[in-house]
Amino acid sequence: MGRSSEITRKTKETDITCRLDLDGSGKAEISTGIGFFDHMLNGFARHGFFDLTLSCEGDLFVDCHHTIEDCGIVLGEAIREALGDKAGITRFGSSLLPMDETLIQCAIDLSGRPYLVFNETFDVERVGSFDTEMVKEFFYAVSYSAGMNLHIDQIHGENAHHIIEGTFKAFGRALSEAVSMDSRVHGVLSTKGSL
Repeated sequence: MGRSSEITRKTKETDITCRLDLDGSGKAEISTGIGFFDHMLNGFARHGFFDLTLSCEGDLFVDCHHTIEDCGIVLGEAIREALGDKAGITRFGSSLLPMDETLIQCAIDLSGRPYLVFNETFDVERVGSFDTEMVKEFFYAVSYSAGMNLHIDQIHGENAHHIIEGTFKAFGRALSEAVSMDSRVHGVLSTKGSL
């Protein structure tokens, strides 16, 4: 049985369906109503080799906040469910990803203990209809819903598009490493005996 999940979440603000396969090939079908966000989620799936289908109908007449944050909640839940008991996984993952003038570092521990450290700055308020302040909100939602320790650092970068895209790609690559199976791991990789 594959490591996959399907999550639906409906509130007065958003209606989201997400299907995730951790052992995919990078295929994505994304529709959130925010073109730049769709592009970022496609990059995450492609560079993490995850199969991801995500559709969201959100209250974009208000702004992009609810759509992006709630997609983060649902994606985090999908990751957690697809991992199951986490037996055999590498647990830790990291990526140092360059994109033109930008260099992003992302590190993950699938410990079950959520925490986000986020160090990025933006000189513009939005890229397309995506508010740059929502980058942190999205990854906060993912980290807490998935139960992951997530560190994101902008080492270099000036162009907001490059910084954000580099971040989503680095996250995909780091997560791909963290969820990968290692034959040397019996049970879970923890001295506690559980994650």
